Amino acid sequence: MIQVAVLGYGTVGSGVVEVIEKNKDMVDKKAGEELSVKYILDLRDFPGDPYESKVVHDFGQIISDEEIKIICETMGGVGAAYEFTRQALAAGKSVCTSNKELVAAHGPELIALAKENKCNYLFEASVGGGIPIIRPLNYSLTAERIEAITGILNGTTNYILSKMENEGADFDVVLKRAQEKGYAERNPEADVEGHDACRKIAILSSLMLGKNVDYRQIYTEGITKITSRDFEYAKKMNMSIKLLALSKEMGEETLAMVAPFMIEESHPLHMVNGVFNAVFVKGNMLGDSMYYGRGAGKLPTASAVVSDVIDCARHLGKVIMCFWDAQEAKMMCIDEVERKFFFRVKAGSEEKVRALFGDIEEIRLADVAEETGFVTRIMKEKEFAGLYGQIADIALGERIRLE
Repeated sequence: MIQVAVLGYGTVGSGVVEVIEKNKDMVDKKAGEELSVKYILDLRDFPGDPYESKVVHDFGQIISDEEIKIICETMGGVGAAYEFTRQALAAGKSVCTSNKELVAAHGPELIALAKENKCNYLFEASVGGGIPIIRPLNYSLTAERIEAITGILNGTTNYILSKMENEGADFDVVLKRAQEKGYAERNPEADVEGHDACRKIAILSSLMLGKNVDYRQIYTEGITKITSRDFEYAKKMNMSIKLLALSKEMGEETLAMVAPFMIEESHPLHMVNGVFNAVFVKGNMLGDSMYYGRGAGKLPTASAVVSDVIDCARHLGKVIMCFWDAQEAKMMCIDEVERKFFFRVKAGSEEKVRALFGDIEEIRLADVAEETGFVTRIMKEKEFAGLYGQIADIALGERIRLE
């Protein structure tokens, strides 16, 4: 029997216990040995819970128990979770986690520590929730040179944008509804400002390159300035607006960023709506492939954690290879990136815009006389920023990039 401990009995942690217990026959069969949850670490008590007898409050009880071979870290954050993970790996206990903050901040260090102690640090659930993407990058696509990864990596923002598009509502209205339904946190900053997606694309970029991509160096924008009017223009152009996290090799450098983009109907991510997420991967031999599903939620995320537990159980005493070194990747400044941009201005300003931007496409809405939309030619980010700064007095809303 392989004994397991779960750190944190919140949404994901309770889901991990539920998956292991409810799918016990299948989980044990695939692990090749019986798995049992021996401890659940939490500061709280859970009277009446079917697993209340397993709850402990002292991590020392877990780390000192030689029977514990695998630990599921579902606490979140980078404080106690980091310290407990380090202690566990140093003791030769494998750790499986859904904690994107910790993986993005300390991934290469913890992977190296696991390797040193002949155990494993696995984090399938940290990026796609229930969507398998880490394992395909580490196993299935090992013969590929991954050239680019583009994803919708946050279910909260995708839900909000989908509702704005379909119902013509503004951001604040849809955010409140998302909070009422439990799709958005009371403090939604990590989601709506793009920080969550930023950490996830940092993890994927690091695995793509085999080098460390520091999430703090990734250009990040959120969706708080997107309006229902922007969606009217997008519909007129047969486009949609999505918060994209993207990473691609640009010569010797790597471009990684998170921002709202207008994407055409032909784009594979155009049809990804609601709380669903997707990751679009471009390989030099396979070409394009896409991974789609629920990117968050109790049981989808817990299922991914338990899949890592099974992998660890199959490889006790053996290291599962993960190519993510501490060497820092050379990141590209977005100033040099070339693309088209959409923006809106007050009516009567069209001549000034044409004089500044030259070759530019005008977009008008039939029932809107007070403003005009424009799409630029392909130009560098820094060139656009310089010109756009000159029309700050007539610009409406925010510019949106086209992908």
